Amino acid sequence: MAHLRSRRRIALTVPLGIALAASVGFAPGVATAAPDAPATASAKAEAPKLAYVVNTRTDSKTIAYVKKAIARADGSVVVAYPKIGVIVAHSANPDFGKQLRKVKGVQSAGATRTSPLTAAGTTEEGAPTLLSKSEAKSLKAQADVGAEPLEADQWDLRAIGADKAAKINPGSEKVTVGVIDTGVDDTHPDLAPSFSASQSASCVGGKADTSPGAWRPEKPDHYHGTHVAGEIAAARNGVGVAGVAPGVKVAGIKVADPVSELFYPESVVCAFVFAADKGIEVTNNSYYVDPWLYNCMDDPDQRAIVDAVNRAQLYAQKKGTLNLASAGNSNHDLASDEILDDSSPDDSTPVPRTIDPSECFDLPTQLPGVVTVSATGVKDLKSYYSTYGKGVIDIAAPGGDKYQIPADTPSKNGRILSTMPGNQYGWLQGTSMASPHAAGVAALLKSTHPKASPAEIQRLLKKQADNPGCPTEPYDPDGDGKVDAVCEGGKNKNGFYGSGIVDALDAVKK
Repeated sequence: MAHLRSRRRIALTVPLGIALAASVGFAPGVATAAPDAPATASAKAEAPKLAYVVNTRTDSKTIAYVKKAIARADGSVVVAYPKIGVIVAHSANPDFGKQLRKVKGVQSAGATRTSPLTAAGTTEEGAPTLLSKSEAKSLKAQADVGAEPLEADQWDLRAIGADKAAKINPGSEKVTVGVIDTGVDDTHPDLAPSFSASQSASCVGGKADTSPGAWRPEKPDHYHGTHVAGEIAAARNGVGVAGVAPGVKVAGIKVADPVSELFYPESVVCAFVFAADKGIEVTNNSYYVDPWLYNCMDDPDQRAIVDAVNRAQLYAQKKGTLNLASAGNSNHDLASDEILDDSSPDDSTPVPRTIDPSECFDLPTQLPGVVTVSATGVKDLKSYYSTYGKGVIDIAAPGGDKYQIPADTPSKNGRILSTMPGNQYGWLQGTSMASPHAAGVAALLKSTHPKASPAEIQRLLKKQADNPGCPTEPYDPDGDGKVDAVCEGGKNKNGFYGSGIVDALDAVKK
């Protein structure tokens, strides 16, 4: 992967008094005048063309007025989402955002990147290890009767009872999980049987492209989305691995920029709206929205990004979609008072800053109603890299851990085995791998309770989870003698596991 990074995310039980309310609008605090005069020709020639989100009231009169204001400010409209009041625009005018924020009806506006348009934020920890032909042959020889050929190495399925759950209810084909990611290789034999092309697209750039194959990864090393999709719904078809919910459908919504592999806000806005309009019941979000790891509300550009993405994901919730997101791989205590962000912006030169997690938000995991998922290893212990925090983590799920070695698998590999592009399989670890396990369980719950709302499915997710409680011994997964994290909370809810580790078997029992 071109930009292989640890995921340093903040999750949030958001103190949402700062305008992340259901109304989605932020207190504008802006004037109602027409836009300023356009920048001079020489200034425009020197400035790079950037992408912007312009967030407005949702009435048609305001949308039309703002579109004209965008043109007057030397911008062009890429796409408008009137239902949520978000317009994606491009402009080389360096004062474009400032001018639009003064327009009547505009509630926030800002650039979605710091580098020019001509120029990856996923949550796996470390490079992948592909399964060799000899390893695959050995695994197949050790497979139990009735199991998938490579299932002997899927300790994660057994850890949450997904192997047993599949015998009771593998999930309904009427339920679809949308993988918002780097793209999904739907030609993989373990994914083709469950893939929903009619609910798939590329949202790169902010506008949905539903042409055949648009949802596939740009390059073989854009493997992330394919791995995630297999964890959710790889078919039990006698071919390779199995997913947590092998009977449900999976869709691919590609949002990764083909060059940088970054997940820009306008692409994510498109993905949530597309998922909602296509009737997708669950989305998995194993990434953070670039270029800012934390979007601070006192910065007008970052504030506009929060506003736009929040409007889109709330729209999806209202249409019946439950959104799950990975918690991050930085081993941060998300309940702390301050956090060092030394990676933003990640599309140009990062400038270290200390942020207040009550005022600066990681997207989409910190948004209201989004399920934040931490990672565990085979010993049901928080993975060494996984972020955590009392009152922040909702649930936990297997994400893999190289220090927690399974005793009952042929490979003795503590990471997660799943599908890879080009009909391959490979191991990854990260909260990116934890979130799709939880999304698979959410799909099983939706299959069992088809009329349940997103809020009800989230409640059931927490209710069926098994909480191991905080460790009784100091948390030192790498054995170096240093305590690497402190778990706070009780048996029912704590900073490492939230309400507990998901349980697929309980999810299919009515």
